[in-house]
Amino acid sequence: MTRATKKPQVHFERFVQQPSATPPQHVREYTLTTRRTTLQTAYIPRHNEVPLEGEIDELSAPETQWPVYDFFNEFPLDMDTDAIAHDLPPAKRRWTAACKDCFGPGMFCRACIVQQHACLPLHRIKEWTGSFFRCTTLKSLGMRVQLGHNPGHRCHNPCPSSGNNFVVIDVSGIQEIALDFCGCESAQICFKQLLRVRWYPATTTDPQTAATFNVLEHYHLLSFESKVSAYEFYHSLARRSDNTGLSPIKDWYSAFMHMVCEWRHLRQLRRSGRGHDPTGANGTNSGELAVLCPACPHPGKNLPDGWESAPPSIRWLYALFIAIDANFRLKRKAVSSDEVDPGLNTGWAYFVEETKYKKYLSAQAGEKQERSSCVSHNAVNMADTKSSRGLAAMGVGTVDCAHHEFKLLTGVGDLQKGEKYLNMDYFVFSALIGFTATMLNISYDIACQWSKKLWTRMDSMPAHLHVPHDAMQIRYFIPKFHIGAHIAACQTMFSWNLARFVGRTDGEAPERGWANINRVASSTKEMGPGSRCRTLKRKMEDAVKWKQEHCAALDELEGTIQPMLLDEWRLEVEAWEEDNTKPNPFDSRVASITQAAVRAQLVELEAGNDCSLHADVSPSILISSGIELEDQQQRLKYDIANVSLHPTDKQREAITNRTNALQRRIDSWISIQELYMPIVLALRLLVNSKASALDAVLKPQHCHLYLPSSIDTHLHCDQWLLQHEWELQHAQAHDALNELRSHLRLRSHMYKLKDKNLRGQAASTRAQTLIARVEAKKDAGVEKYRRACWALESLSGRLDKVGWEVSLRSLRNEDVRPMGDFVGGHTQGTGTISWIWLATGIDTGHSENDRVQDCIRIEWCKACACAARWSEEVQLLLEEMRRMLVFLQWQANWWCKRANLHVLEKPSDQEGLQAYAYRQAALHCAMHGSFQALWSANFFVIVTSACQIRSKISDQMK
Repeated sequence: MTRATKKPQVHFERFVQQPSATPPQHVREYTLTTRRTTLQTAYIPRHNEVPLEGEIDELSAPETQWPVYDFFNEFPLDMDTDAIAHDLPPAKRRWTAACKDCFGPGMFCRACIVQQHACLPLHRIKEWTGSFFRCTTLKSLGMRVQLGHNPGHRCHNPCPSSGNNFVVIDVSGIQEIALDFCGCESAQICFKQLLRVRWYPATTTDPQTAATFNVLEHYHLLSFESKVSAYEFYHSLARRSDNTGLSPIKDWYSAFMHMVCEWRHLRQLRRSGRGHDPTGANGTNSGELAVLCPACPHPGKNLPDGWESAPPSIRWLYALFIAIDANFRLKRKAVSSDEVDPGLNTGWAYFVEETKYKKYLSAQAGEKQERSSCVSHNAVNMADTKSSRGLAAMGVGTVDCAHHEFKLLTGVGDLQKGEKYLNMDYFVFSALIGFTATMLNISYDIACQWSKKLWTRMDSMPAHLHVPHDAMQIRYFIPKFHIGAHIAACQTMFSWNLARFVGRTDGEAPERGWANINRVASSTKEMGPGSRCRTLKRKMEDAVKWKQEHCAALDELEGTIQPMLLDEWRLEVEAWEEDNTKPNPFDSRVASITQAAVRAQLVELEAGNDCSLHADVSPSILISSGIELEDQQQRLKYDIANVSLHPTDKQREAITNRTNALQRRIDSWISIQELYMPIVLALRLLVNSKASALDAVLKPQHCHLYLPSSIDTHLHCDQWLLQHEWELQHAQAHDALNELRSHLRLRSHMYKLKDKNLRGQAASTRAQTLIARVEAKKDAGVEKYRRACWALESLSGRLDKVGWEVSLRSLRNEDVRPMGDFVGGHTQGTGTISWIWLATGIDTGHSENDRVQDCIRIEWCKACACAARWSEEVQLLLEEMRRMLVFLQWQANWWCKRANLHVLEKPSDQEGLQAYAYRQAALHCAMHGSFQALWSANFFVIVTSACQIRSKISDQMK
């Protein structure tokens, strides 16, 4: 086989001498070759200039020698077409128009370019003026767009649009065209002629403006993906038409917004099959336009027959998981009204029906909200005090699927004044009436307070919102990220980690939705089925992995515990899971240590053996007062260090008064201390003799108090004083840990509140000031704990104390973190929390065996719960995969039945209905096959894990 001979690259350089009196003008032809670029020049006479004799033949070279400028296939792609066309040869000067949007930079005459764009009437054209290209339109070149006929065919009775300047909004810009409607007897009405060519009219009567389906679809995607606003998008199109501002474009923004709203509404109706229903749009039921979560339980769609009578060990798989939350960034100003701007599908999709909702709020306007008895939740306590001036809605409340992040139908609405129970109850019951469930798990960040009188409040709501709850098993939870801000009792009673039959649910679905939705003013975020499929696959792989690891860790722990204790603890856990009023196995049963309790014990001991040397101050009071003085010294040091560089007179006065008061208390305390500890008098005299005049200045915050723990071991100190300080410092260490944990929870809560709800410099500054105060208290707690541990370390050798370091470890900076913060990318189910959250202050009155057994029992209960949650997660994901496949199959069959449900007169319209229904059915079948193929890759692992779980459940039920 012979190789084809490569065609040689021919290039030539030609120059024609011009007359000396005439300025030169050249044509340059650039031909790009594999290795070099050739240059051809020629003289071109000016306008009305006659070339010299003998030069005409040179300038009129054969056409084959001129470059093919029609397609410009011999010039570098990075060269400007305007520069190339500037030197067009005379033979080609008739090709004066080029299209910016067509493929290739070809040039044509006016008639040809109009003819070639009969099917592309919105392309942008530029025309050669003799010196440069200027932007023009097909309308100015004589093009008229004819509707109602095939492209290129003219109507015998055309009806021009009003004003002959029809405006079309397209991705390429905003253009005015000459448009003719068809006036034939068989012609359709004008707006239908526009819809036939995929142009959406701004009005149905005498339309003069339209937007292409392409630009509407483009904006629909951008508004959700890049969060662009309609204003920014429209003015981007206007600048694409003319970015200089020399040709002002009329403002069609209002018309564009009307078209967007109507187009989205019609798409919702079409997607939900309303066009295939004989009752049409008027027969739409409440929530029918919402996208259903395919993995959630839907009786009659993806649940097996007899699911209601399944045993509890199986029925929990069919439970409904919902999550409630509010977002105060999605505000709406009071700039319009329902009469001026009514909703097209209010109550048909995600938002509640506005009229009934506002009527209910008006009837309950005077009801006061119960205050929180847990941590001071702003969502509860400040619901009646939030300022709503100038706002029609302060935010949005929503009810989500807690597993899959879908908004539930009619579960979204506006919040007029804070996050009131009044509003959130309405959203919850409005969403629940669309479901049939026997088990319901509700997640809410204030569930501990909101759930108290929920069903009592339901009785005062409209009858159509009453949910039959008597036969339902309902449980309430607090999201994992929020539960750290609650009191200890709530952290066990409402924990997702400790409750049975919930898997690895975290309850934070709304928060993940807000992260994506806060920059867009719509609340209808949906997770695509493809994303959900990949999410389920990834979650299944993780669940199987962590289930195996936690089960292995549990088996290892159980190997170190007596079987009799395991049986006893297992019965306690099962009893609490069945009835939460039973004793909580996750709570410590040994009384915790507090400084107040230790003081009371020491006072009782001193009452039986009085060894006081002062009438009012006993040894325990002396040591306790000394520890308090140390705390006051530290607080004064902090305040002095953080005073401004140029303090005011009032600030200086406050610091001076505190300094004087502390000095007086220290002097009084020292005078009594010298009775119990005479050695400190000699120590102070020694220090004062070495002090300089500068050190003698009044600085009580630096005064050494000489507590027993700070005295050298070779110096004598009363054993009672050493023992008293040990007890008090030990209790103070536990108190400091409690304070530290409380401040960390409060700081996390304030950060979440700030990030979620506060915007603007003033509000952010106030919040940051409050957070700084909490941060200072947290740092003070850290220093207090470290001082107590230093004292315990000093005293332990003199009192032969051992084992105290197990519960009171050395506090590093990386240990001071909230409970929800994990290092190394771990989460609550995979990582380890800081030891400060595991330390439990226990009463020394109990035996060491009781204390150790209590700690082991709590750790075993937590390890058992963690392993159980991962095992449940595997089961739950298997059920969700099954439900999703069955739902897609059901929806495909549903669309097939809709194909012939509505019979139309015109065969073409009937064919269009059938085609859309069959396309939707084919799409759902394709998704079903795709998901099944993707999940089958893990089929062996999934089935093996499922068999192990079922076997374990069967053994427990025997």
